[in-house]
Amino acid sequence: MSRQTSKCPICKRRVKRDAPDFPFCSEYCRFVDLGRWFGEEYRVRRQTWKDTEKKNA
Repeated sequence: MSRQTSKCPICKRRVKRDAPDFPFCSEYCRFVDLGRWFGEEYRVRRQTWKDTEKKNA
């Protein structure tokens, strides 16, 4: 895979970096990803105070 292309995170097809839906290959894959966020399949982990205390212990 060259530097000019990447893989779509949904269907793994090659997509050019200058594509209008980048990093997705299509509007469909973009909406699939958005639906996963809305359905809470993806989560952004937030560091908690307890996590910080464990690292400093």
